[in-house]
Amino acid sequence: MKIDFQLNGKPVQAEIQADTMLLELVRSLGAFSVKRGCETSNCGLCTVMVEGKPVLSCSVLAARVQGKEVTTLEGLQEEAEEAGRYLAQEGGEQCGYCSPGFLMMVLAMERELDHPGEEEIKEYLAGNLCRCSGYMSQLRAVTKYLNRKGAD
Repeated sequence: MKIDFQLNGKPVQAEIQADTMLLELVRSLGAFSVKRGCETSNCGLCTVMVEGKPVLSCSVLAARVQGKEVTTLEGLQEEAEEAGRYLAQEGGEQCGYCSPGFLMMVLAMERELDHPGEEEIKEYLAGNLCRCSGYMSQLRAVTKYLNRKGAD
């Protein structure tokens, strides 16, 4: 089947099988920031935005994005670099494997929540697993990033 959609602001037409997962499709189109992790919707490594909302691409059929806008970290480079600097300053990036999915959630949270507190941040990021940071450095980084505009 053929589908047409936008990937990071560019029109794409792709030939897919009915059972192709969005994770497989975006990676085949060069969006390598989208990581393959658990493939059970539990780790957050494969997070992308569909119509501006975060989704786990390992659990979404590619056919579901027909006519929609899909955004990966490659499409949010400038914002991701700024958020990533906060993560690095707090030592929260460690090996970096989880960082793309984590940053996608941080950017989505910034768009969706207005001045979230620590508990809201923890709840929003609960589905993002990191195997090496311990989470406190990530929490400090996200809090500082989200509060940066009030500190200017």
